[in-house]
Amino acid sequence: MKKINNFLRELGAYVMLIREAFKRPQNNRVFFRRMIFEMKALGIDSIVIVLIISIFVGAAIVIQLLLNINGPMYPDWVYGFAARKAIVLELAPTIISLILAGKCASRITSEIGTQKITEQIDALEVMGVNTASYLILPKIVACLLFFPLLMVMSVFSALIGGLIGALPMGIITYFDYVEGMRLDFGTGEIVYAMVKATINALIISSIACYRGYTLKGGSVEVGQESTKAIVQSSIVIMVFNILVTSLFN
Repeated sequence: MKKINNFLRELGAYVMLIREAFKRPQNNRVFFRRMIFEMKALGIDSIVIVLIISIFVGAAIVIQLLLNINGPMYPDWVYGFAARKAIVLELAPTIISLILAGKCASRITSEIGTQKITEQIDALEVMGVNTASYLILPKIVACLLFFPLLMVMSVFSALIGGLIGALPMGIITYFDYVEGMRLDFGTGEIVYAMVKATINALIISSIACYRGYTLKGGSVEVGQESTKAIVQSSIVIMVFNILVTSLFN
């Protein structure tokens, strides 16, 4: 019962903080400048790791397909088709979001948490600044704008990685792989992936901001809250992954 009460209390505090954060910025120019900075820190700086992981995972997916469903009963295009389905529907929006949860959630929590324990947030509030909107909203908006772009980059790099993994095995040709990727492709898959990526961006950024903003203690607690942000974001991402999958099917 105590755990349920603590969960409900934290959920209420989280909702109230995010509602406060989404109030209109007091200075649009400052907000825009901070949003651009956060897009670089949280989005652009994540491009390399997203591309590297996507290429290798895409290659691994196609290699496993070739090794496990190789046979005369399967057309050669089936590998590209199955790879596209797996990459667009699950790898790019979900797996990459878990990677970003580890990278971005820890950064957001530690940054805001450090500002909290060094009383920088208190100083801003004394100056009449809406600290929730000033610190949190630019991070959330930056994630909402850039994470779907990272998802698109992940799709392309994973499909290229799949091609890199497939060709040396000599089982299928470049044209067979591309034919499978293009077969029965519709905008519904991209919409589905974009919805997932947007929801995951909101989950990662908002939970990380909440954990940092409500932090109490010192440097040890910063590390603990960063870990909590990663774990909680990952769990919520998987829960919403099931919900969104059920709604779209």
